[in-house]
Amino acid sequence: MSGQTVVVLGGDGIGPEVTDAALAVLRRVAGDVDFDERLVGVSAIRADGTALSAATLAACKRADAVLVGALGDPGFPPGSDPDPGEALLTLRSELGVTVNLRPIAARSTLAELGPIRASHVQDVDFLIVRELSGGLYRGGRHARDARAALDECVYTREQVERAARVAFGAARTRVTSVDKANVLETSRLWREVVTEVAREFPEIELEHMLVDNAAMQLLLDARRFDVLLTENLFGDVLSDEASIYCGSIGMLPSASLGTDGSPGLFEPAHGSAPDIAGLGVANPVGAILSGAMLLRHGLDRTAAADAVERAVAAAIDAGTRTRDLQGTATTGEFTAAVLEAL
Repeated sequence: MSGQTVVVLGGDGIGPEVTDAALAVLRRVAGDVDFDERLVGVSAIRADGTALSAATLAACKRADAVLVGALGDPGFPPGSDPDPGEALLTLRSELGVTVNLRPIAARSTLAELGPIRASHVQDVDFLIVRELSGGLYRGGRHARDARAALDECVYTREQVERAARVAFGAARTRVTSVDKANVLETSRLWREVVTEVAREFPEIELEHMLVDNAAMQLLLDARRFDVLLTENLFGDVLSDEASIYCGSIGMLPSASLGTDGSPGLFEPAHGSAPDIAGLGVANPVGAILSGAMLLRHGLDRTAAADAVERAVAAAIDAGTRTRDLQGTATTGEFTAAVLEAL
């Protein structure tokens, strides 16, 4: 045995279905890893009365990496008590992950599926580096009454520096730092600190771009981007927008990493999609590629990660497509095609 452990949290909606697909692929290429499957979200609420039990959280902290399917259920809307979606924020906080990596890589065989001209989809290949530990999602004050609501947006110099160094370290030629410095004080600090960090990477070009312009440039010509560096909220919105280049949000993986050796958190970008849960038609690509990122960033198994990514590409290029990609393949059929390519 390798001594490495991965906690697997299927979660809600289509989460268990796509996570099972990812797990089948991971077992094929990393059979010596111990995969510890546990409940989270609604299934955990029903079993333990809480969306994330203390035992499951402790197991996640001991693990080398954590794979999550999806969280959220219409029966437990945001703000409910308990709230299955809060389990993800708790995991991010307790595991100490601070930066999210979301690669956006278009495949030429899917170029005709989206609303963007195929000529503008070709060669789109960039990375979104999203800061996770600050911003509105992690603000220090929250308040709501019948007349008003408040969410506080706070960023520290350390938080910005940490995300910026990840972005410059991952860049090939350019970092595009996204902010709203014409309005927000947090963005002015963001721009100032990113400019300082850029001096440590003289071989990488830095450009600053306001978030509204960044959203427009993503639609006009995303081929211009190498690495997009964003704060928490902007990264959430822009990465979902960028999914149009991949054919479906079901294609997008992500990795949330810490800087202190804590376990990484790996999850597809899509939600729990309760409307198609249990139908066997969910696209497992985002989950399978999140497994590849887990192999690369969580377990230091680059060759296995490369093999999984090649197998997914081969399955897509051979014409195996789920319903969201205008195909007829089931979740199981797509997974079988990836396993065959392996």
